[in-house]
Amino acid sequence: MAKSALTSSGRPSSGSGKPSIGQRIKNFTVDYFRQWELQSMVLPGILFMIVFSFVPIYGLTIAFKSYTVIDTLDSAPWVGLDNFKIILSDRYFWDSVVNTLAISFLKLAIGFVLPIILGVMIYEVRYSRFKKFVQTVSYLPHFLSWIVLGGMMITWFATTGLFNQLLLDLGLISQAQNILLDASKYWWIATLSDIWKEAGWGTILYLAIMAKIDPTYYEAAKIDGASRLRQIWHITLPNMKMIISLNLILTISGLFGSNLDQTLVLMNSQNREKAEVINSYVYRMGLAQGDFSYATAVGLGVSIVSVILLITANKVTSKLNDNQSVL
Repeated sequence: MAKSALTSSGRPSSGSGKPSIGQRIKNFTVDYFRQWELQSMVLPGILFMIVFSFVPIYGLTIAFKSYTVIDTLDSAPWVGLDNFKIILSDRYFWDSVVNTLAISFLKLAIGFVLPIILGVMIYEVRYSRFKKFVQTVSYLPHFLSWIVLGGMMITWFATTGLFNQLLLDLGLISQAQNILLDASKYWWIATLSDIWKEAGWGTILYLAIMAKIDPTYYEAAKIDGASRLRQIWHITLPNMKMIISLNLILTISGLFGSNLDQTLVLMNSQNREKAEVINSYVYRMGLAQGDFSYATAVGLGVSIVSVILLITANKVTSKLNDNQSVL
């Protein structure tokens, strides 16, 4: 006779392996009143999400309207998909898409792998004082705002700044120039500066996972004669597989997003053609020029594409992880 499946609360489920909707509602009600003190702690978070995440969704209707500051959400006239048609023919929007994807792919190619390598290197350090020093130095840029870091970079990249003086002393350039005014170099500046700021902070999750790995695995590998690199490849990295997959999914879903603070600080009239990203374009069209309907339409379209990327990345990584879904 087949054994009845059990739900997470220990109660038998229906024969299909999943409880019915009515049974799930009943189980939830029973669990809530059994642990009402703990369950009630979630209510402020739910209320926060309703007020600040779900209620504002109604405002997305202005993407299908011709909205101005003198209108209300209900009084603005409907224009259907006109705003989306304008997007398709807007050259400046597509320029921002190219810049966003270029910077995001560079960050994905370099910035996604670097925290993993840095985390493994920090974990492998046996001298605790040096390990703490490296962790502190690598974490520090994360706690500085882009206003501070941007001001530092503007100074460093100036004609008389640190980088020009260093390049002149090394004989790599013959004449100093303001690097931030060179549009052709902006993608790399944005990518490397963001990695410098966030790489150390990105190692926290990896170090937490590595700290939980059973040390007997490494002891057994040593007995078998495995080198340190083989131990990392066959023990450390496989145990980090799920958190790496999760970070990869979130990174891919955010390909059309970009660091608005960084862009607003580093962008200028000379490098705008390579610095303008979707977020700054929406900011400029919505708040600077007052075209709220068009900016909302752009933001809505990007959000839909990001959700599609999120679902696709989750499906792909679940296939690579033996059909174990990360999300």
